[in-house]
Amino acid sequence: MDRITAMQVFSEVASSGSFTATADKLEMSRAMVTRYVGELERWLGSRLLQRTTRSVTLTDAGEQCLRRSQQMLALVDAVQDETASRDGALRGQLRLTTSGSFGFSHLAPAISDFLLLHPQLKIDLNVSEGALNLVEARIDLAIRISSEPDPMLVGRPLAPCDSVLVASPAYLAQNGTPEAPEALAKHTCLGHANVGRSVWQLSRGSESTQVSVSSQFSANDSTILMHAALADGGIAMVPRFLASPSLATGALVQVLPEWTPPVMQIYALYPSRRNLSLAVRAMVDFLVIRFSVLRW
Repeated sequence: MDRITAMQVFSEVASSGSFTATADKLEMSRAMVTRYVGELERWLGSRLLQRTTRSVTLTDAGEQCLRRSQQMLALVDAVQDETASRDGALRGQLRLTTSGSFGFSHLAPAISDFLLLHPQLKIDLNVSEGALNLVEARIDLAIRISSEPDPMLVGRPLAPCDSVLVASPAYLAQNGTPEAPEALAKHTCLGHANVGRSVWQLSRGSESTQVSVSSQFSANDSTILMHAALADGGIAMVPRFLASPSLATGALVQVLPEWTPPVMQIYALYPSRRNLSLAVRAMVDFLVIRFSVLRW
């Protein structure tokens, strides 16, 4: 039995709580996942998982095995990094997470270009709007848009992220174009579930105001809000990197262009500077350069 692979499979099952999800992620059959876990249990002489029809949970022995397995897997990654440093090739697997909107619009193309430079490296991208425990989820690098990144993580700014208010020409033709921030209260606004669902903060020079808006439709993904605006659903606040193509074609119109929402930052976040893998360092350096010249 390949015990390293068995530890990897077991760790993934413990993280996801699912044999099927683990099989999909590791690109192996569910039967093979079951076999690896069973072989690991036989080798250790202990039951590691409690299985029911609804859930998979760790036993006390499983908790101990998980900690040791994660240490072993981290050591394997370190050995791979040391080997890679001798010939300059990056190997192994890099696990990233980001939002759906940024992943679709910019990170996926960036990853594709990065992998062309490092063909022996594999990247797994977890698309998630919510905060993840990077250590528990075994995520190497998170790309997040935030004004206040998690202070428990190391954050490296990649690029500023400004937002715009947009609506379709048809919506504005039917409902009028707001001339001042307070006029937004009379419009249908599309609110982000995590950022300004009902209150929008806008600035013009030294002026600043907060406007209460009516969000009949909200979502936790900016791409969805932009498409709702394209469908004449109302006024949305979305990142400029999403809206720029539609603004250029006229499919969307910027509303209150003199008033701007708060500017946030796109960060690369990782748990610690200690023992940072060569792949993570290379990926972060690549993204810093790529986004420094990007104009959206």
